[in-house]
Amino acid sequence: MAEVLSQVFGIWYLIGAALVFFMQAGFAMVEAGFTRRKNAGNIIMKNLMDFCLGTVAFLLLGYSIMLGKDTGAGIIGWIDFTKGPLFDFQHTDWSLFVFNLVFCATAATIVSGAMAERTKFLSYCIYSFVISLIVYPVEAHWVWGPDGFLTAMGFHDFAGSGVIHYVGGLTALIGAAMLGPRIGKFNKDGSPNGIPGHNIPLGALGCFILWFGWYGFNGAAATNEIQLATIFATTTIAPAVATCTAMIFTWIKYGKPDVGMCLNASLAGLVAITAGCDYVNGFGAFIIGICAGFAVCFGVWLLDYKLHVDDPVGAVGVHFFNGMLGIIMTGLFACGTDTHPEPLGLFYGGGVHFLLIQIFGLVVIGLWTAVTMFITFKCIDKTVGLRVTEEEELQGLDLPEHGLADAYAGFGLQALTSSGEAGANIVSTAPEVQMSEAVPTKVTKGVSGISKVTIIAKPEKLDALKLAMDEIGIMGMTVTRVMGCGVQKGQVTYYRGAKVTMDLLPKIKAEIVVSEIPVQTVVNAARKALYTGHMGDGKIFVYDVDNVIRISSGSQGQEALDYE
Repeated sequence: MAEVLSQVFGIWYLIGAALVFFMQAGFAMVEAGFTRRKNAGNIIMKNLMDFCLGTVAFLLLGYSIMLGKDTGAGIIGWIDFTKGPLFDFQHTDWSLFVFNLVFCATAATIVSGAMAERTKFLSYCIYSFVISLIVYPVEAHWVWGPDGFLTAMGFHDFAGSGVIHYVGGLTALIGAAMLGPRIGKFNKDGSPNGIPGHNIPLGALGCFILWFGWYGFNGAAATNEIQLATIFATTTIAPAVATCTAMIFTWIKYGKPDVGMCLNASLAGLVAITAGCDYVNGFGAFIIGICAGFAVCFGVWLLDYKLHVDDPVGAVGVHFFNGMLGIIMTGLFACGTDTHPEPLGLFYGGGVHFLLIQIFGLVVIGLWTAVTMFITFKCIDKTVGLRVTEEEELQGLDLPEHGLADAYAGFGLQALTSSGEAGANIVSTAPEVQMSEAVPTKVTKGVSGISKVTIIAKPEKLDALKLAMDEIGIMGMTVTRVMGCGVQKGQVTYYRGAKVTMDLLPKIKAEIVVSEIPVQTVVNAARKALYTGHMGDGKIFVYDVDNVIRISSGSQGQEALDYE
């Protein structure tokens, strides 16, 4: 029977690894949903490469450093290069390799969301490779290696609140701070502006995928039924309670329960319970969940209002703050379970010794991560650069970084080509226009005194246009997404090496009806905001309006436009 159970749990070990791998899809969906549509393709690409580059790095060096025989004082492991997984297939423990690889990739992918919408793809690839090559393997050896010094001291992090989430969250904090905020995130007085993601259902799908995968994340290393059941129970209770806490808190504070914060709270509860999922009982998981719900709300507030660090998806609040929380709370609520019958937690009579070990582990892991990742990001910034140009950021990273016109192009008009597929590697055909050719434009008002100004422009220029209209006192505007082309005759794209002609390009159409504000003022402001010096900036059409009728009151003409 014992042999059968051993084989069953050996198989479950690999199934759990597969569940952790599936969490990459969850991270991709959360990050894509919580960011803007124009960066969705870039998000997917980064999450894909986190795992693929991580596999290469872990195969080359990471596995040997993490799981090799200790070279001294429990600091770092090593396996002779010729005896490592790359060359010695027969003697490599491939279950151990795959299991630890998926965890390594998870640590790397946490950072993607915090650095989203303004990071060069090449720079991100370099970071991802470095953290999987050496940063994560070293500190993971301390905790999970065969002779790690933190494990020898009694430090406990069963599934990675500290080793994975705290490390990933701290790296995300450093990277986001060094990058600086997205354009428009903070006002001149430092107050934050909300920049909503484009697809909450997609983010929710990612959250559910992550929660599902977390049963493998926390439970894959279980060695018996009782331990596995305990882990499943605590992994369910903590995120559920954290979500309820965030719902109640945001309901009271803002008058409505915040969907995005509640989704983040679910993940926060999962992160917080990960360290002690096998060490705490249901009550401990309940308290940890409450603390996690408050911690993620506090973390998001702290970054926005005090530190002025832009984290588009809330990765720092979820992983950094709750990674720390999970390690500390284990030191408080370790009650004695099948894993370790002796109660070690401070609140269960275990004294302060175990708690101090947990805190010490956080300190040394944090120092290693902070120093190495700061140096990594600094070197990247000084060589290839971390951040894209302002123009690329406003346009969205899908097109300039990947040649992807629209991540959802296959389902929209902008994607409809002769082959029905979206393009890549877009080559602009728009010629440059000299400033001397941008001659002043004279606009005359029609006989009615009411005019409609219709502006066709690039989608990425919408924010600039809205700001320009606000500055001249335009209070109303109707904006729609349209397709079209002018003298450019579309764009030439390439999909899998084959040329595709995109005759219709995505544009926005802004319609403004004016009376008191001179049409010339509107035209001048729009041209100033939209001008780039290249063909394809768009066009402005001016129409005479016979009459305007307000539906609510029946008032007409100028009176219908007066909202005072």
